[in-house]
Amino acid sequence: MSESSRFHIVPVGNARQLETFIRMPWPIYRDDPAWVPPLIYERKEHLSEKNPFFQHARWQAWLAMDEDRPVGRISAQIDQLHLERYDDKCGHFGMLEAIDNPAVFSLLLNTAEQWLRDQGMALIRGPFNLSINEECGLLVEGFDTPPSLMMGHARPYYGPHVEGQSYSVVKQLLAYRIATRKQPPEIMQKLTRKAGRTATARPLRRKEIDKELEIMQDIFNDAWSNNWGFVPFTAEEFKEVGRNLLMLVSDDFVQIAEIDGEPVAMMVALPNVNEAIKDLDGRLFPTGFLKLLWRLKVKYPRSGRIPLMGVRKRYHHTPLGPGLAYLMISAIRDAVLKRGIQDMEMSWILEDNAGMRHILETAGAEIYKRYNIYQKSL
Repeated sequence: MSESSRFHIVPVGNARQLETFIRMPWPIYRDDPAWVPPLIYERKEHLSEKNPFFQHARWQAWLAMDEDRPVGRISAQIDQLHLERYDDKCGHFGMLEAIDNPAVFSLLLNTAEQWLRDQGMALIRGPFNLSINEECGLLVEGFDTPPSLMMGHARPYYGPHVEGQSYSVVKQLLAYRIATRKQPPEIMQKLTRKAGRTATARPLRRKEIDKELEIMQDIFNDAWSNNWGFVPFTAEEFKEVGRNLLMLVSDDFVQIAEIDGEPVAMMVALPNVNEAIKDLDGRLFPTGFLKLLWRLKVKYPRSGRIPLMGVRKRYHHTPLGPGLAYLMISAIRDAVLKRGIQDMEMSWILEDNAGMRHILETAGAEIYKRYNIYQKSL
């Protein structure tokens, strides 16, 4: 029997198989001290029909098996909003995890490719777990540090095995990190003061949460609309983001900049929940929930992440644009320092987004992780 014939593929079609699919990473990362086990409950919710992503997308998941032992997993998905925007017959793969065996990677990727081909797609791109507005990219640099909240982790062999299946890198995503106590350079302070004469930063108005989420969604969709691969958040998706994330933060972890009362920029900071769940082994019960609650309310994480940031497009190529970004950064910095957060991750940033990279690097941030997005013609 050849090595490749040892393995077979099983479509995920019931709750038991989905449970196996979700738990697939555990044996892969058993001896990896940087890996953070995801919360099983959260993963089930993410992959359920409750996820508003599935209002405009269809998907299929598979397990690779060695007899009765799972050795890999993958998903393939087609996002109708992406197709409407780009008309490129591009489907996506994601949720990729596997043992260090090229035959397993070949089986998984070939299966996702064939499903997308059968659905009329001509291009495959990924990984996206499940969309570009969620966890995306394959880690290729920065394996020695734990992933931040809603960012991925991988084994070093993943990239070479994907590339061995004729995939090429279409984009690289960067994660920056900065010490919160690092004093901003004078140029940043000067631009912040200058922007402050025109704009004002304010915290989230939680009593008007629905209106605030609409404002943030509108700014984000406008600010990112020219970015590579951009697909707008739907109202339902952004409300889900709000429900899941804003309950983790105090009001000053969300900052909105206004000019003459008009919202023109926004930024959201989150405590790095991965710090608080790392030793829970994915379980909230019976004691995990209490531990998590105590760590978020009392102990509090020492690191955080900025997952959402945007300055309205009309300011992107004006002198005020960087100033608005620095104004947001300054306000967020004050808020996280009060909670004892020592390091902030700003992610993800497209490698070729020169403007944003300049803003972050001027503020003193440094690249510490890289993620690849791969592509292949079908």
